[in-house]
Amino acid sequence: MPARTVSKAAARQAPRRTVTHLPPAEFRAGAGQWPSDGVLFDRNCTDCPRLANFLAAARKEYPQYYNAPVPPFGDPNARLIIAGLAPGFHGANASSRPFTGDHAGILLYRTLHEFGFATRPESVSADDDLRLIDCRINNSVKCVPPENKPLPIEIQTCNRYLQADLQHAPRHSVIVALGSVAHAATLKALGLKAREYLFAHAAEHRLPAGQVLIDSYHCSRYNTQTRRLTPEMFAAVFRRARALLSAHED
Repeated sequence: MPARTVSKAAARQAPRRTVTHLPPAEFRAGAGQWPSDGVLFDRNCTDCPRLANFLAAARKEYPQYYNAPVPPFGDPNARLIIAGLAPGFHGANASSRPFTGDHAGILLYRTLHEFGFATRPESVSADDDLRLIDCRINNSVKCVPPENKPLPIEIQTCNRYLQADLQHAPRHSVIVALGSVAHAATLKALGLKAREYLFAHAAEHRLPAGQVLIDSYHCSRYNTQTRRLTPEMFAAVFRRARALLSAHED
């Protein structure tokens, strides 16, 4: 199947701010990225034909972008795990770091910094000095989907990476699911039934292995500009996450 052209609609939202893009050689060298071990992450994965074709087209039209599966970002042993949806075309797909270069990352990193989970309030590029503290971000789908909408089969296919990540989560860890898709993907990765853990903003679910799943509306441009999700609502989620983690500190 020939590579699909990146439509104007798929790439219509320009980056909100200038993002420094590393050249492909630096990405291959790692540049602080998650190792591509084929279990937790596979930079060369092409298991979803639609997404692989979309990325092939993107590499031709946007050669300065990363244009590959986006790895997790943060501490491998973190007790706070954030499950997102998928890379944004001009965001993580361009920069190689989740929520970096697009609108959603503005509120996310600012909030993480506010509650001590990040060393800086802004993620500029994959090679800046930002570090996450006891925190990791991992998307439900590692490749950018057309129109920011992964298909159910793509979410299912990519779930094995999230499963490999979450199976080693500490007993008293907190998982924050950004949106209903990430909520469902997290439950599937943990082998739990979605009907027993219904999604709602700020809903708190005690999981059988000892973790806590907290739901949040996604910090997307649409949700924040329509005020479906306010900064105060988002902060309350991470304030609660911090309180839960603090209760189990040595």
